[in-house]
Amino acid sequence: MSAADRFADALYGLGWSTVKKLPEPVAVRLGRTIADAAWKRRGKGVRRLEANYARVVPGASPERLAELSRAGMRSYLRYWMESFRLPAWSAERVRTGFEPKGLHHLTEGLDSGRGVVLALPHLANWDLAGAWVTTKLETPFTTVAERLEPESLYDRFVAYREGLGMEVLPHSGGAAFGTLARRLRDGGLVCLVADRDLSASGAEVDFFGERARMPAGPALLAQQTGALLLPVTLWYDDSPVMKGRVHPPIEVPASGTRAEKTSVMTQALADAFATGIAAHPEDWHMLQRLWLADLDPAKGPS
Repeated sequence: MSAADRFADALYGLGWSTVKKLPEPVAVRLGRTIADAAWKRRGKGVRRLEANYARVVPGASPERLAELSRAGMRSYLRYWMESFRLPAWSAERVRTGFEPKGLHHLTEGLDSGRGVVLALPHLANWDLAGAWVTTKLETPFTTVAERLEPESLYDRFVAYREGLGMEVLPHSGGAAFGTLARRLRDGGLVCLVADRDLSASGAEVDFFGERARMPAGPALLAQQTGALLLPVTLWYDDSPVMKGRVHPPIEVPASGTRAEKTSVMTQALADAFATGIAAHPEDWHMLQRLWLADLDPAKGPS
């Protein structure tokens, strides 16, 4: 393990061991302080965040983009502070920490026994939403995690999410899709963060007027298993309670090839994601390249 990998693993370990012991107001202030310091340094993550916001809020002035990126970093650090503290939250704190609209789409889908795929973008705190599902709804689910370096850091994330009641599968390795399909055929719940394609083989979509690529997995799973496909968007307001919306189901087209159906369904997912991101851009934690025009590594920060 390299020195950088050891440092990253130690840093996250410190977060989970120390931040979760802090009183909530102290953790909130710490997160905001770290966010503001990172924003002022204007590293490549902040610059990429602003570049992404420029597409979400077309015509925004440099001042507006700077304002958005500062709010975005504060939202991002709120996510981390909450995530570090989630294992220490009481069940009641988890149950009252999230208020979703449109929940009937999820509960009715689960009651039908056909299985449900929830697909989310990187908005607000998807881990808190997952903990709420396992705690408030008492419904276990399966998800997929990107393999991180070093391996010990990936293991920390898996242990953390499993501690919140999730079944976690590695993104790489090829077996995840089959396991997800089996869970859905058994009437289970699958939750996938699905706005950034990690495979370079996703479906192309129009996203805020430009081409991007998003994972095809949610649409393919719905087609192959008959599961309900539900987009979910999340956001923060000025309260300690995260808000969210379960959108109406995305239907499988009646005709077309598998690839054509996947394209239509993934575009519908992208459209639902765009509504939530446009309404709350500062809560979209996309500090990486997303649009195809940006994927050339010669074009600025990653």
